[in-house]
Parts: sequence; structure tokens; C-alpha cells
Amino acid sequence: MKKKKEGLGWIEWMRGWLYLAYEMLFQRITASHLQNPMPLPPINDLTCIVTGSTSGIGREIARQLAESGAHVVMAVRNTKAANELIQKWQNEWSGMGLPLNIEVMELDLLSLDSVVRFAQAWNARLGPLHVLINNAGIFSIGEPQKFSKDGYEEHLQVNHLAPALLSVLLLPSLIRGSPSRIVNLNSVMHYVGFVDTEDMNVVSGKRKYTSLVGYSSSKLAQIMFSSVLHKRLPAESGISVVCVSPGIVQTNVARDLPKIVQAAYHLVPYFMFSAQEGSRSALFAATDPQVPEYCELLKTDDFPVCAFISQDCHPTNPSEESHNVDTSHEVWEKTFEMIGLPSDAVERLIEGEEVACRYGAHGE
Repeated sequence: MKKKKEGLGWIEWMRGWLYLAYEMLFQRITASHLQNPMPLPPINDLTCIVTGSTSGIGREIARQLAESGAHVVMAVRNTKAANELIQKWQNEWSGMGLPLNIEVMELDLLSLDSVVRFAQAWNARLGPLHVLINNAGIFSIGEPQKFSKDGYEEHLQVNHLAPALLSVLLLPSLIRGSPSRIVNLNSVMHYVGFVDTEDMNVVSGKRKYTSLVGYSSSKLAQIMFSSVLHKRLPAESGISVVCVSPGIVQTNVARDLPKIVQAAYHLVPYFMFSAQEGSRSALFAATDPQVPEYCELLKTDDFPVCAFISQDCHPTNPSEESHNVDTSHEVWEKTFEMIGLPSDAVERLIEGEEVACRYGAHGE
């Protein structure tokens, strides 16, 4: 029996860090062909859900989609802040065109019950969903390990489990909106990530928990899950699954970094992207007409990973570890156990069947 891999080999690890350094130094140059803000095609007929859209990249995504004519749903924890933002945007936009078509719905990714309630409320409208943008994420740098009330490590839950549950539960609405897309905001940090499917919560002591371990492995788990989802969705469903890297962006991440890194962070604002620049790859993945063709191409080639769009809006290859098909299938199975769905949920939802989730029914 082949010995189970315990972590990244040191060459992979070095390569991952070198890649991160390269991204940091050269992302501005590689993305210099892009306009800022990015011009979007007419999207008046699109309905888009954007999670975590009250700050940072998500806020930019929601605003730019709405200003280009889409119907935008801000799926957020802080509904008051979202409603205030909408008021502000409407005022700034008045006179430039029709009022923005934005609404707010409550969603707290630290509660899987909240995810189920959100999906039920949305699906009950029986309307189409064209784009789901799983933008919300956390990186609690330097913080001790924390667990959600569902019992999962917080990075794992917010960055992987909750968006996975949301994506699967919204499949009926995505089918109604077909051709539709699931866009997951990932990170170059996944290049230094490793997923131990026996220890997704990083509690066994085999690996020392640091926020970097929590964050990078949650982002890698997201790519692995997305890759299997992308393969499991039949071409007829018309649903594309894409992961994107926003680049290295000056958002709220810096507040959690170690002091020395923070100092470097402030010395190099030139290298960092603004939230507006960071939103471009997600907006591209959500609206560019060629993205579904590219996803389809990967599917017919039986490529091991789903589409991954880098910060310069070009398709790129995620990490070597993300190509590990066996681990990806383990992540898939494990994720369904953790989010309380049967492992054939995707197939059943596509057939139009009801699927029961362990969460949500008992509500709060």
C-alpha cells in the first residue's frame, strides 16, 4: 500500500513560496493590459448572488455588476451595512441610468443553518440564478485556532464548507438560469496548501495549526471540491465552475499579518492591488462569454482540475497538489459528510429531486 502523503514535499513547498513571491512582485506587470475598472459586457438579464459583498473585493464586484445592469443580491452577515451601501450607491448613480437593481439577503457562513435557510429562501422564488459568486472568506492571521458553532475550524467552514453547501443547494436555481456559473474566489496561497482528509479541522496534532495552514488548506480544498463538482455536472446542465485568484490585494487581510510582514506590506503598496483591481478576475469569470467554452473544453479533455483564472484574467494552472485526483475525491466525500448532504446530492438535485440536509430544518 502506498504511504499516505503527510504534507507538501519541500520542493513543492519552496516552489509554492517562490510562486507567491513572484505574484507579489510582478502581478502589476502581468495584469498591465487590463483596464481599471474593467469594462463589462451588457448584463441586464443576469441575476447574480455575491457573498460577503459589504467590503473589499466583494463590494467592488457587487457595485460593478449592478452598475452594468445586473440584478445583484448581496448575501451578507451585516444586512444593515449592506442597505446603507446600496443607499450610497443609488445616490451616486442617480442620473446616470436606471436605479440599480440590488437587494440584500442575510447569510452567515459561520452557520450552516444560515446557509440552508438562505438557499431555501432563494430557491422558493422559483426564479433563475445566473451567477453565484462565492467571494466571502476569512484569513485570521496570527489568531489562535477557532471553531464555528457547527464544530468546524473557521477557515475551513467559511472558505470551503459553507460555499460548497451553498453551491450545491442552489443548483436548482442555477439550472433555471442555465447557462450559469459558480465563481469561487480563491487565492495564490493555495500553492502552499495541503489537505489532510483525515484531519480537515487540523486537530490531530500531526500538523501544527497556524492561520496560514488553516487558510491555505481551505483554499486548496475549495479547488479540489470545485474540480470534482465541475466533472459531476453534466454538460446539459449548462453550469460552469470556475476558481479565480484576485491577486494580492490590499484588503482587510493585512490587519492579521505578523508585525514584520505588516511593515513590508505598508512599504509596498505599489505591488498590491486595490480592491477594484482585485475584483477584475472574478468579474471576468462571471461575465466573459468564452468562460463556459473553456470549462467545457477542460471537461471533454478530462483535465484533473476545474478552470482557474489568475489575477491577469488568463487561465492558469493551480498547484501541483490540486491535480491529485484521489485526494480531490476524498475531499468531495468528506465535504458532503461535513455539510450534512448525501454524496449523490448533486445528481439528485439535477434530476429535480428533493434532497434533505442535516442542517437548516431546526432553524434558530
